[in-house]
Amino acid sequence: MKTLIIAEKPDMGRNIAAAIDPKAKNFRTYIEGEQYIITWAIGHLIGLAEPDAYDDKYKKWNFNDLPIIPDHFKLIPNARTKDQLKQIGELAKRSERLVNACDAGREGQHIFSLIQRHLKLKQPVKRLWISDLTPETIRKGFAELREGIEYENLTKAARVRSEADWLIGMNGSRAFTTKHQVLLSVGRVQTPVLAILYDRQKEIEAFSSNKFYDVEALFKQQETEYKALWQGERITDPAKANAIVEKVKGKMGTIASYEVKDTKEYPFKLYDLTLLQREANAKLGFSAKKTLDTAQALYEKHKVISYPRTNSNYVTEANIPEMYKALDQLKGTSYGELAEQADKRLVHKNNKSICNPTKVEDHHAIMPTHKKAGGLSNDEQQVYDLIVRRFLAQFYPPAEYKIHTVLTEVEREMFKSTIKQLLSLGWKVIYADQKKGKPMSRGKADKTDEDEVPEEEITTPFSLQAAEAVKCAKIAAKEKETQPPKAYTEGTLLKAMEGAGKQIEDEELRDAMKDSGLGTPATRASVIERLKQVDYIVMQGKRIIITQKGRTAVELIRSAGVDLLTSPEMTGHWERRLNEIARGVASDEAFMANVKKFTNLIIEKVRVQSKAAKQAFESAAGTASAGAKRTTRTRSSDGGAEASGSAGAAAGAKRTTRTRSGDGGAEASGSVGAAAGAKRTTRTRSGDGGAEASGSVGAAAGAKRTTRTRSSDGGAEASGSAGVAGGAKRTTRTRSGEGGAEASGSALPSAAHAAAARGGIAACPRSGCAGRIIAGKRGYGCTAYKAGCGFVLWKDSLGASLSEADARSLIERGHTAAIRRIDENGNQTEARLYLSDTNTGQLALEPTITTNRR
Repeated sequence: MKTLIIAEKPDMGRNIAAAIDPKAKNFRTYIEGEQYIITWAIGHLIGLAEPDAYDDKYKKWNFNDLPIIPDHFKLIPNARTKDQLKQIGELAKRSERLVNACDAGREGQHIFSLIQRHLKLKQPVKRLWISDLTPETIRKGFAELREGIEYENLTKAARVRSEADWLIGMNGSRAFTTKHQVLLSVGRVQTPVLAILYDRQKEIEAFSSNKFYDVEALFKQQETEYKALWQGERITDPAKANAIVEKVKGKMGTIASYEVKDTKEYPFKLYDLTLLQREANAKLGFSAKKTLDTAQALYEKHKVISYPRTNSNYVTEANIPEMYKALDQLKGTSYGELAEQADKRLVHKNNKSICNPTKVEDHHAIMPTHKKAGGLSNDEQQVYDLIVRRFLAQFYPPAEYKIHTVLTEVEREMFKSTIKQLLSLGWKVIYADQKKGKPMSRGKADKTDEDEVPEEEITTPFSLQAAEAVKCAKIAAKEKETQPPKAYTEGTLLKAMEGAGKQIEDEELRDAMKDSGLGTPATRASVIERLKQVDYIVMQGKRIIITQKGRTAVELIRSAGVDLLTSPEMTGHWERRLNEIARGVASDEAFMANVKKFTNLIIEKVRVQSKAAKQAFESAAGTASAGAKRTTRTRSSDGGAEASGSAGAAAGAKRTTRTRSGDGGAEASGSVGAAAGAKRTTRTRSGDGGAEASGSVGAAAGAKRTTRTRSSDGGAEASGSAGVAGGAKRTTRTRSGEGGAEASGSALPSAAHAAAARGGIAACPRSGCAGRIIAGKRGYGCTAYKAGCGFVLWKDSLGASLSEADARSLIERGHTAAIRRIDENGNQTEARLYLSDTNTGQLALEPTITTNRR
C-alpha cells in the first residue's frame, strides 16, 4: 500500500508531487505515483456544527435559550468541498501511512486534525514541517519527516482555541443581538480591535487644538550656516515670540556647547507578515488583505518567497546557506548590481540581528528563494521588491553619520541645533533610487514631541569653531497648532494589534502576548476586513473611521459589565494558556472549563442590562430611497457555503450584502421578535461547511428581513431579523473571524448611553430646529427636513470626503481636524473645513500647518 500525503491547498500538493515524484500522474483531485498519493484539503473542509445540530430550538434566536454549551462539539463537512473530503476518505482506504503536509503551524495542524477525526483515519502519521516550497526544501523535509505524535499538544491547543472562540462568539453575539434587536457581532479578537478604534476616535473628538509659536533662527559662522530652534517653555503668546525675534535679530552670539559623535544605523530586520503589511500600506497604499493575498501568490504560485504567514524577523543557522543561494540568483536579475556589491561575510550565525534561533518558532522571516521571479503582476512585483530590498540590506554595512549637537546663545536666549552629517550610505544605497522615506522597523515608537528639535540631515562636511562668534542671519516666529491623535490606517492599526498586550499591567499576561498581540499574522487582515463587512468601520482614503454602529457596539458591551471582551487582556489569558497547552504544561480540559464559566458570565450580565433605545443606529443603518437597490457580494477561495436574506428599510427599497470568509468557524441562526403580522426567515451555515437552519418570527406588517452571518478561524456567527417599514426588503450577510461572532437582527437602533439614545450624529445646529442630523446616501441631513429644515453637510465637499466623525466635529466644534483633500489642481493637501453657515451647512476651507502631536 502507498503513503497518502495531505497538503493544505492544491498548489502545495502539486509542488510536493513535482519535488518528490515528478513522474506521478495527475488525476485532478489527487496525484498518484508508485510510492505516494498526494491530495489536498482546499483549506477548511470541516467545521464546527451549527447550534441547531444539537437542538432544533436554536434555529430561532431566543435569549432564554442561552448559553449554548455543547457537551461534545459536532463536526460537519463544508457542503461546497464535500466531494474533496470524500475523495480523501477513498484514497485513505488505499494507504497504510499518512503524511500531514498542511501548513506548519497551529491552524495547519487543526485542518489535518479535523479531517483525521471526521474520517476516523487510524493510519500512523508523519509530519512535514517546512518553511518554503522550493524543491530542495521539500525533498529535505521528506528526508526529515517527524512523528505525528510529537504535535499532539499543538493539536489540542488548536482544537480548544476553535471551540472556545465558538462559545464566546456564538453566545455573545446572540445575547447582545436578541437583547437589543440589532445585529451585533462579538468576538475575542475583533471586539478589542474595534475598541482600539473607538478609543482613538474619542480621543480625536475630545481633542482641543491650541496655537503655539516656534522661534526658528539661521546662524552663520564664516561659510557655515545652520538652523536652530529656541529653547524654553512653549510659547502661546505671539507678543512674547515676536519679542524674542526682535531681541535676537542680527545680533552676535556664542556657541555655548558643541558636541560631535559618530553613530551607525544598521539595516532594519527582515520582514514578518505584519511588518510587510504595514510597509505595503504606507508605501503602496495596499490593504492588509491585499498584501497577504499578494504575498501568498508569490509563495504558492510563483515560489519566489518563503512562507509569508510568519511572525518572526529572524532566521536560524540552517537558513544562512539558503540566503547565500538566494543572493546568488539575484545577480542575474534587475537587482544584479546591488547583489554583486553585497558582502556575504556580513550574514553569519553570530550576527544576532539576522540569525537568532530563539526567535524563530514555526517559520523564519520572509525572504526571496533561489528561484528567479518571472511573470509577476504589477502588485506582485511591488511586494516582491519590498522583500528583496529588505533582504539585500542584510548583506550591506551600516550607514555612518556624525551627529553635531549645538547650543547657541544670543542675548541670553538659547537655541538648539542637531545636524546629521552623512559619512557613508552603507545599506541605504539599496533605497537610493526611491523617494526619501524610511523603511519601517520594530524600533521605538514614533516620536511625537512637537517641541523636539528636528534633525537637519546633510551630505556635505560640517564643522564649527566653538570659540568663535556666530551671527543670527535670519529669525522668525512661526505659528503652529497642536494636532489631535491621528486616525488609524490599516498599517498603524496592524502595529497597534501587534503591540496590544504592551498596555496590560499584569507582567505575565504581557509576556504571553509579546509575540502575538491581537490575532496572528495570518488572521489580522481578515479581522480588519470583517470589521468593514459588518459596517463597524469605513475607509476614508487610508484612514479608518468607526461608524455609529461600531461606536454603539463598544458602548453596549462595556456598559453590560463584560468590558473584558473589549480588552486585549482576555487574549493575553488565552494565548498564555494555549501556548502552555501546546507545550504540554497546561490542561486543555481546564482551559475549556474556564471558557464555559466566562460564557455563562456574559449571558448573566447581558440578561440584566437595560434594553437600548432605538435611535442610536440611524446613521449606521442609513436611509434608502424608494426603489433603490444595492447589491454587494464577496467570497474567498477556501470554500464554504453562501447565505442570503433580507431586512426591512424604506418602502420598496432593497439592499443585499453578501460576504464570505476563508476559514472555519461556527454559525448560529435564529430570530428576534417584533410587531406581529410579518414573516422572517433566517439561514446560517458554518464556516467549514455546516448545516443550514431556518426559522421565522413576526415583524412589521408586510416586512421581511433575513440576515446571515459567517465566521472564520473558529469564530461564531448568528443570523436573525426584525421588520421595519412595510414592504421593504434588505439582505445582509456578514462573517466573523478568529474569536469573532456575528449576529444579525432588527434594524431597530440601540444605544448604551443617554447621549447616544437621542439618535443620529448630533442635534441640528440650525436655530430653532429640534431635528437630529443623520447619515444619508450623499450627505448628513436633518430629520426635520419635512418641516422645512434645509441643513445638510454633503459627504463630498471641497475636495474632501466627510466621515460621520467629521460631520459631528463640524456641528459640535465648528470645524474638522486636518483632513486630506484634493485641491483644484488635483494635488493632495491637508486642510480643516469650517462650518460657515449653520442654517444651510455651507462649508469653508482653511489650510492648516501639519505638525506632530504632542
